[in-house]
Amino acid sequence: MPHLSASGQPPADVGRGARTRAELLAVALDERIRSQGLAPGEPVGTLESLRAETGLGYATVSEAVRLLRDRGVLEIRPGRGGGLFVADRGPVVRLRHTLLSVTEEPGTVADAIELRDHLEELIDVGAARHRTRRDVADLRALLRRLRAAAGWDAFMRANWALHERIAAISPNAMARAVYTGTLGHLGATSARPDGAAGAAYRAGRYQVHADLVEAIAAGDESAVRAAVARHNTTT
Repeated sequence: MPHLSASGQPPADVGRGARTRAELLAVALDERIRSQGLAPGEPVGTLESLRAETGLGYATVSEAVRLLRDRGVLEIRPGRGGGLFVADRGPVVRLRHTLLSVTEEPGTVADAIELRDHLEELIDVGAARHRTRRDVADLRALLRRLRAAAGWDAFMRANWALHERIAAISPNAMARAVYTGTLGHLGATSARPDGAAGAAYRAGRYQVHADLVEAIAAGDESAVRAAVARHNTTT
């Protein structure tokens, strides 16, 4: 696996668009599984072995494993003889890898934004129909993180995390795969200014997301659709 130092500095060959330490580790683990041709059911390691290998903290390693579990790449087996194993990659996971493979093609970012916008209502209405109290608590916590974000990069990381958590609630696995597969491409968009204009922009975008989260929490599909319309048209 490409080495990750405890400082979290990415190696030059780790996938483009990787953002946090956990995401970098998730990319590296995924690359290891594919480059070594590991089959479903083969062991990948344990949380402790990954901590020892990377020098990263428990929270970072756990988050990377969670990301890969949610993406259908890893299976977590508890108890004696347990650990991290390669998951059976069904068509949804293969679709995600197809999406990730088009990073270098012209127009990828514009295509990703268009596709994400078309799926936003489907994902968010699904979340409103199936949210639990735990889901709502998680969304509100991520919303607080979005509000507290200082600067454009931190704001966008919090934004992506919020949208990924909303997508995780939706029961439509195919839509989730396509939707979350577009998010990584959005890192290539131009950064907004970090001055007064940037702060005002982020405040406006925060309110759009706050309205969306509360509509999902209330299970109000009409309010969700209205929030999605503002989300997709406010620039």
